[in-house]
Amino acid sequence: MENTKKKSDLSDRLGRAADAKKAMLAKFKPRPYAPDPEFELRQEKRQAEQDASRQALAAQKEAVRQAKLVAEEEARQKAILTEEEQLAAERAERKARKAALKADAKAKRELQQQHRQSRKGSGALSDYADF
Repeated sequence: MENTKKKSDLSDRLGRAADAKKAMLAKFKPRPYAPDPEFELRQEKRQAEQDASRQALAAQKEAVRQAKLVAEEEARQKAILTEEEQLAAERAERKARKAALKADAKAKRELQQQHRQSRKGSGALSDYADF
């Protein structure tokens, strides 16, 4: 009798251990899915927000790109004007230098001419004519 009691106690303990193990495993089994009724509404709202933020970002990038293009064009125009001004200044400098050289040459010619006339009129050559 005792032997059967021990067997029943053992089988009871094993059964309870098996039940406990099943209960532990049941915690990890996936539960039936119950979809959230507002999931689609939240998803649509989130999508709309993402689209709006993408459009705002794209508009901002486009504005930055346009501003950069305008700045580059202004810089190019300024460089062209600066280059034209520089060329005009060089041209004016060249003209002034040329005019100064012409004036120097003219003064030198006039001086030589005066010197020749003064020698001719003073008779410097006539002194040597006696030889």
